[in-house]
Amino acid sequence: MNISILVFGNDKFLATLPSQIIGAENFSIEATANLQMAQSRIKVDSPDLILVQSSQNDSTQRCSCLKEHTNLSWIYCILLEDSPELIAQRKSQPWEWELEMTSKALRLGADAYIWYGDTQEDSIRQRKTDSVPQHLSASHRLLLSQLTVALRKAQRYQDLMKSNDMLSTIALADSLTELSNRRALEWDLPRQIKIALDENSPLSLIILDVDYFKKVNDNHGHLVGDRLLKFLSSRISHNLRIQDTAFRYGGEEFVIILPDTTPEEADVVAHRIKNIVQDNPFAINSTLNINVTISLGTACLLPSDDEQGLNLLNRADTFLLQAKSKGRNRVVSCSNTMQNNTYVSNSANSCLRNEVNGNSQIQSGSYISHIRTSQPSHLKIAAG
Repeated sequence: MNISILVFGNDKFLATLPSQIIGAENFSIEATANLQMAQSRIKVDSPDLILVQSSQNDSTQRCSCLKEHTNLSWIYCILLEDSPELIAQRKSQPWEWELEMTSKALRLGADAYIWYGDTQEDSIRQRKTDSVPQHLSASHRLLLSQLTVALRKAQRYQDLMKSNDMLSTIALADSLTELSNRRALEWDLPRQIKIALDENSPLSLIILDVDYFKKVNDNHGHLVGDRLLKFLSSRISHNLRIQDTAFRYGGEEFVIILPDTTPEEADVVAHRIKNIVQDNPFAINSTLNINVTISLGTACLLPSDDEQGLNLLNRADTFLLQAKSKGRNRVVSCSNTMQNNTYVSNSANSCLRNEVNGNSQIQSGSYISHIRTSQPSHLKIAAG
């Protein structure tokens, strides 16, 4: 296990650290005496352990800042007291005073507080010999002991993160299609909205639904229907940019988030996806091809939208319902709709959905063809 250590202290302080730390091959050590640089380093790549020189300006602030941030509070912070005044005062104070100093350091965010006086001569003596030193100061021994504790904590944290990553992947992924699921959408959409607002960039969204999907399940069974959804998901994913994200919203309904995408560009993407679905049958097996179509609605982020994206989703869903009510296999886009005036009430939306669901007449075989073919189940078609 490679351990990353950040030393917040000057060069003289760094020279006092024992060679068991400085010379260890599995330790990656960086040092800085600048608080801003230390904060930047921690944000970019969090170390496993921080050694803080107490006499350095803002030393206690560095410890307290770590504990105030949930995602950084796990970092083990050792405060090394090297102030000559306090070390001299310690010799004349009762033991209760020393305990109070330790308690104060721990309250401020340090995980360990070590009196670090009279260490420089030991460090110089240690470096002058090639053999393992026979003598280590009590401060060095205590520091190495605390380092062992920090290593155990870092290992446990890394193991926990691996487990959390695995659980998060399971919790946020759709097991059938391997796309992100609805829970992931509820987490990611507010994040994308915040980014778009902060950067003053456009954000668009597509909701699409497989037309007459129930007929597929009724005529061929749910296993065929599941296989079709899996192939459809793969085809959609292969025709998106790396920054776009597709989600299985539920059943045969999907949502696509398009960052930095104007309404006109979203309309182009939606039509491209519609065409690659309708023009290329899905080879379920060697004897069964299924032709399906999809209906799509697009919406773009408005300044008045809520932070969770409910208004944005509602508008896209409304346009999807309009696409279905107009005959399916089409795109209704915010780019050619007066979106500023499009705020459909829940009752109107419900009526429109009931109208769509009630329109279930379809001629048998209009979307299914039983043709033997060797065509692949999904086609990777160029984004252009």
